[in-house]
Amino acid sequence: MTEYLESVLAQFPLHSRPVYCERYGCGHINETYLVVCSSGVRYILQKISPAFKDVEGLMRNIASVTHYIRQFAEDPRGVMTIVQTVDGKDYYSNPDGSHWRVYDFIESSLCLQKPETPEDFYQSAVAFGSFSQQLQEFPAETLTEPLPHFHDTPDRYRIFKEVLAKDPCGRAKDIQKEIDFVLAREADAGVLMEMLKNGQLPLRVTHNDTKLNNVMLDEVTRKPLCVIDLDTVMPGLSLYDFGDSIRFGAATAAEDEQDLSKMEMDLELFRIYTKGYLEACPGLTANEREMLPMGAKIMTLECGTRFLTDYLDGDHYFAVHRDGQNLDRARTQFKLVEDMENKWDKMHEIVKSFE
Repeated sequence: MTEYLESVLAQFPLHSRPVYCERYGCGHINETYLVVCSSGVRYILQKISPAFKDVEGLMRNIASVTHYIRQFAEDPRGVMTIVQTVDGKDYYSNPDGSHWRVYDFIESSLCLQKPETPEDFYQSAVAFGSFSQQLQEFPAETLTEPLPHFHDTPDRYRIFKEVLAKDPCGRAKDIQKEIDFVLAREADAGVLMEMLKNGQLPLRVTHNDTKLNNVMLDEVTRKPLCVIDLDTVMPGLSLYDFGDSIRFGAATAAEDEQDLSKMEMDLELFRIYTKGYLEACPGLTANEREMLPMGAKIMTLECGTRFLTDYLDGDHYFAVHRDGQNLDRARTQFKLVEDMENKWDKMHEIVKSFE
């Protein structure tokens, strides 16, 4: 453990003297460390990514949401626990400009990078459905937006068309098919936002990163304990969280797969996730339930549009490891959208089967 990390940890009233502190986990945004104290008590230390400009608002979101959820947690592991600084704050601002926070380590838990069985996917649905259900009465409008316009699909289209008009890398001429695909579905892009504006969909607390590896499972029962990585918690639509889960969880190929014949939406995985989510979140309105398939389609279309925008713009946002990777990512998402459209009636039948 470096002197620097020791100085950071000294700002938190840990159970005993920290004797070990090393990088931990597979996260790509924040720097995460496992801290072990001389007593054996463990903590998670994180350096908050500079991508988050409003750290005060971000941590206020997390503190508010975790405090609210705690009333429903029978197991102390049922919600993330912030360790306040010696000054009683939720995070520490270092003189060098970095920001740090500490959480209690969730013991006897398991974090999976991908489902090992369909049951794991089901349990992730239960976890995120429970998260939404627990926060049904929380005043979502009081939360700040750490990433403004994150799932504002019409705004993503605006950015796409601006980049397309500039075509800074001269790539547009070779991807007309993909451009046409995006533009042909522009009417769909604004459906959810318009329904929110018209009061047809309620504003909810949304997680916005509903991957399985953001669910902590009990290592024995493999049932969900709590949802983690709350940095992107903000006001939004339940359909965002459900839709993004389907986008990557029910897909049959990797996000950057070049053989598009391998990519489709697995209807059985869609059924499994829908079952778990609706069982855990019975408080969804009739409109929310009816629009679940549209949530999946819009989140997939939005993601593909973002990949294509970045490809046109020279690959500045999403990290690439080979030429054309963002274009391949866009193409897999568009193939997934197309497959959803072909299975549209069946998706709605599955949702209705759980009424």
